[in-house]
Amino acid sequence: MDIQSLYNISSGAVRKAYEEYDGTKTATTQSQDTFAAFFQSAVDNIEATNSYLSDAENEEIRLALGETESTHDLTIALEKASMALQYTVAVRDKFMEAYNTIMQMQI
Repeated sequence: MDIQSLYNISSGAVRKAYEEYDGTKTATTQSQDTFAAFFQSAVDNIEATNSYLSDAENEEIRLALGETESTHDLTIALEKASMALQYTVAVRDKFMEAYNTIMQMQI
């Protein structure tokens, strides 16, 4: 497995970071800008995942307190949180796999 496998991830944030790559800069600046954009996208995705998890927890509390009877809203919030968490874990696993591959390279 190599770092090219990260291109198969179909996240708008990852794709946007890749597309912002500018061919007019030096290689060092390009890699720094690309990494910064990719890192910021990862942070944004983690924040979105945390938001979905918080929303799901809030819906559970509202249902438990009797403030709402809509199990539909609860189900949607739980599914969003579950999918976001699965995606975040998958990206983390791919990143760790790439990191381990890089660390095992002989110089």
